[in-house]
Amino acid sequence: MEFGLVGMFQAMGTMGKIVVTLLALMSIYSLGLMIERWLTYNAAKKQSLKFATQATQLLKQNKLKEVIQLSKTYKKSHLAKVVSAGLYEFTYEAENPGAQAGFDTIDAAKRAIERATAMTGAELKRGIGALATIGSTAPFVGLFGTVFGIIHAFETMAVAGGGGLGTVSAGIAEALYTTAFGLLVAIPAVWAFNYFTNRIERFNIEMSNSANELIDFFIKQRGGTHANRVS
Repeated sequence: MEFGLVGMFQAMGTMGKIVVTLLALMSIYSLGLMIERWLTYNAAKKQSLKFATQATQLLKQNKLKEVIQLSKTYKKSHLAKVVSAGLYEFTYEAENPGAQAGFDTIDAAKRAIERATAMTGAELKRGIGALATIGSTAPFVGLFGTVFGIIHAFETMAVAGGGGLGTVSAGIAEALYTTAFGLLVAIPAVWAFNYFTNRIERFNIEMSNSANELIDFFIKQRGGTHANRVS
């Protein structure tokens, strides 16, 4: 029996080939997902740094509409989505003075920020659950193939009418390939899941901090507006 990858695959039974094909598809999917999430998170980080720098300068000059327009140019920035959502609600008061009665603009801005944070967080988590699923199930899929491979090896030995280690060694080696392949698929998926989960946590902290700073800015703005009206 040939112990190369191609030879092993050709010698496998139908169930072994199905298991190996399934693991290969899981590996391809997880690899593509890792690349896509890595590119997405890097773009979000880079664009958010640029947006935060420019938006801070504009907010110091009370150019709120300019910040909203700026956020449209950074579509992959998680901070831009949260900040623009709050600014849209806050500027509603200035654009619709007749709607001020019984309408708390800051509370509305808080709710808008919370909605944007939840939606952005869900978008950042997209696909991460699949990595966890692949990481946890791939070893069991490989073990499933191993069990059937060992059964196939003993059936072959029974048909041949012989015994001994030499008779079943090739079949057992073939069966163990599926377990090794399952581990090979699972380990990178688990590593990627933990890595991406940590990055999402940092993104959530950044969005929370930006949201709190923006609410503080709104409170100061409204306080200054009321002071100007009184004077």
